[in-house]
Amino acid sequence: MKPVLDHIGIAVRSIEGAAVYRALGLTVDHVETVETQGVRIAFLPVGDSSLELLEPTSAASPVAKFIEKRGEGIHHICFRVDDIDAHLERLKAAGFRLINESPVPGAHGCRVAFLHPAAGNGVLIELSEKVK
Repeated sequence: MKPVLDHIGIAVRSIEGAAVYRALGLTVDHVETVETQGVRIAFLPVGDSSLELLEPTSAASPVAKFIEKRGEGIHHICFRVDDIDAHLERLKAAGFRLINESPVPGAHGCRVAFLHPAAGNGVLIELSEKVK
């Protein structure tokens, strides 16, 4: 299956402080903490995909480091795939730089893996597979 846009991750200092999305009429569907990533995530559905507001849970989290270096803003884009292992194998064989060579636990119980921004023209790309 061809990947589809799952979500756009936006790094924020505070989920509650990201008021513009509420002002646009978007609502938080679910909030979840992913301990392995050091992040609290608010999910805001937008059509068939969503925005994820990523709030760091500690100064050591990757999102906290991102905000410190670049400020709040778009952190990554995520594509939903059916077979994440096959996609990672194909991307690695093609010479693309991966952050995760095998999937790790992500939000909603999904298996996720990140490609290095150098592989995505400066954009951090996440692949996500729903666990069946």
